[in-house]
Amino acid sequence: MIQRLKQTAQGRLLVFAIALVGAMAIGFGPSLGGSLSLKGQYALATMFFAAVLWVTGVVPLAVTALSIPVLLTAFGVYNDIDPALAGFADHLIFLFVAGFMLANALQKYDIDRRIALWIMSTMGASPRLLILSIMLATAFLSMWVSNTATTAMMTPIALGVLAQVLGREEVKEQGAEKEAFSNMQIATLLGTAYAASVGGVGTLIGTPPNAVVATQLSAMLDYEIGFAEWLLVGLPIVFITLPIVWYVLTFVFFPPEVDNVQGAREEARRYLREEGDLSPRGKRAAYIFAATASLWVLGGLGTFIQPYLPSDVFVTIFGGEGQTVTGVEGHQGLLYYVMVGLYAIPALVLADTMEWEDLVDIDWGTILLFGGGISLADAFATTGATEWIAKGIFGSLTGAPIVLVVAAVVLLVIFLTEMTSNTATATIVVPVLIGIGSVFAATLGISEVGSAVFLSVSGAIAASFAFALPVATPPNAIVFGSGHLKQEHMMKVGVALNLIMTVILTGLIWVLFQFVWPMFLW
Repeated sequence: MIQRLKQTAQGRLLVFAIALVGAMAIGFGPSLGGSLSLKGQYALATMFFAAVLWVTGVVPLAVTALSIPVLLTAFGVYNDIDPALAGFADHLIFLFVAGFMLANALQKYDIDRRIALWIMSTMGASPRLLILSIMLATAFLSMWVSNTATTAMMTPIALGVLAQVLGREEVKEQGAEKEAFSNMQIATLLGTAYAASVGGVGTLIGTPPNAVVATQLSAMLDYEIGFAEWLLVGLPIVFITLPIVWYVLTFVFFPPEVDNVQGAREEARRYLREEGDLSPRGKRAAYIFAATASLWVLGGLGTFIQPYLPSDVFVTIFGGEGQTVTGVEGHQGLLYYVMVGLYAIPALVLADTMEWEDLVDIDWGTILLFGGGISLADAFATTGATEWIAKGIFGSLTGAPIVLVVAAVVLLVIFLTEMTSNTATATIVVPVLIGIGSVFAATLGISEVGSAVFLSVSGAIAASFAFALPVATPPNAIVFGSGHLKQEHMMKVGVALNLIMTVILTGLIWVLFQFVWPMFLW
């Protein structure tokens, strides 16, 4: 139904009108009671408008994001439009601008493709190991390049490898009978999509939901999650969940029915030979990327390095309240991860590796979506609407065991993500999860800020683990759209993985909460 509405101008206008009329009804209707202020009611009306358009997708996500400050100002949540637009200039927005531009450098010189082919040619000694090698390559690249771009690159590579394993005439496309599809084909393509989603959890710049929670925590609580700090959360989740996804795909649902994959390894090696040696410019781009990633990690190790540096040097490099080497008081630090990301952009130009035309070709729509999400989160925070919603939805769980709370959050987010994109889900749900920090702080035995961080990060992670429907994540949509997979295949394994991952993520997040997160989150 929604797809039909999206395909016609009349359908789009109808959904837009429903969203706008609904927002007006909420904004100008009877008071919703409780502690919700009038401006909070207007913020809630704006969220309804944005949520309807984000969930239905009748207009691009970024277009909806741009309408948020207009509606907030029109309702009077803000006296003028400047504060409503402030979210589009949030400092973390520029981290993701820099990350996207760095990814462009990797793609321009086929560095990402070379990494993938090398892993496949090295590891793919058996059918299951070949699938695992494709998944590992995809997951690693997805940590640094957007999972959408990674899947778009890896899907043709995977199909080329399948042609060597199965023969070109055996690689089926949509239109064939479901039974005609090879398990090897299904597992490889689904593994590519799922690995891109899981791998994106590994780093702060890996997938939009990570960006959403980082930007909204900064906007609503003035709380920063650093690049190295996210690695302590993201990497364990990737290392544990990716092998589970691979096992379920290749041992439980779609065991490969072929024995010899030597042709596929040779195909990967042939592709790699055709790439030739990396050019001097490509090498310089790789060095700049490696240096940037290293500095991102180093910037999070200040606590361990502080005893070995003079205080003014430490404040200058890592940030703090004391005096710097320049004689001023207080500094954010030269290794603050947003600054490090921005260093890389002129470095790429000065190294003669990228022109402006190369750098500017990034996903500006996602950047605008982040800005709109921050604007809405700011409005919710300043009007008290977030806390009002949070208590209404999750108040009944107050005092419940923490495992039950996490399971409810994970299951809710995974279910919602199946209905809409993971980015839209995170943008809608994360502010609510931040708002329930005060509700569950006593249950968790930590501060309200710590509770908000814990629950919102849990929700953002869960948004990358929806596996059943093409609409859930861009990687799912790309492999389905390739025409070499049927929705029944994705549904068959995806529903099971959703349930399995609800249990796994609940347990894993609880363990991280108990033993890892206290080191840096509160």
